[in-house]
Amino acid sequence: MRLFAPAAALFSAALALPASAAPASPPETFPGAPGVITLSGKCAKLVVAKFDATKGCKNELASVTLANGTVTFIFTSDGKALGFQGDGSGIKPASNGNARLPLTLVTTGVGNKMTGEVKVAGFCTFGNPYAGKPIAIECTAESKDSSFTGSFRTGGKLVKKGK
Repeated sequence: MRLFAPAAALFSAALALPASAAPASPPETFPGAPGVITLSGKCAKLVVAKFDATKGCKNELASVTLANGTVTFIFTSDGKALGFQGDGSGIKPASNGNARLPLTLVTTGVGNKMTGEVKVAGFCTFGNPYAGKPIAIECTAESKDSSFTGSFRTGGKLVKKGK
């Protein structure tokens, strides 16, 4: 496991981009241009190895897109964070109008600090929250030593975007 920069730096990097660095994309795309998007809804499942963190899982999910195209879906539970990360250029269409992001890392942290990362294989399947209807974001990943699962359902309300 390699140490990772604080989550604040991740969010700051996404938010501090000059407008010229952001690729032009319509506002209705998801995960979209560099920045942070917060979805509200219900955390349906969050499991790390055999530890079920669903009970303390926060009913918000962050989607962070960096200028290099990296996309991370961040679940939080009892002050701990679990991020499912992959290269956004690898997003492909999936069934039922959803999309699929192949995963390469799971990041972990406490509070605002992401302190660890684990190489994984897996994917997140998700719908477009801008469509105005409830969607699911479901992530599954496996490392050589562990498995990770996160499932989140939105209520269909418009998302909050960071600038």
